[in-house]
Amino acid sequence: MSPARRESQEVGIVGKLVRSYSVLGHGAYEVDDGTGTLWVVSSNGVPREGARVGVKGTIRDVFSLGELGTILKLPDSVSSGVVMMESERKVKD
Repeated sequence: MSPARRESQEVGIVGKLVRSYSVLGHGAYEVDDGTGTLWVVSSNGVPREGARVGVKGTIRDVFSLGELGTILKLPDSVSSGVVMMESERKVKD
């Protein structure tokens, strides 16, 4: 299903956190569910790399992190592609 069709719908993903960036309690982390990866944007900090996470949130097709993206020095794929805006998260180490 295309990202545009998922926009504003809550979806979930479970996988391994493969990389993360955070500053001042905000950040982004990349989750690999075995079929691909998805960047998740969080206003509640980020789990540690290597953790298994279950995340719920809404999909945004093109997302601008504004100054936060500049501060975190995130990869271009985070600020110019599909991301999930985190609404709920569970972590299993």
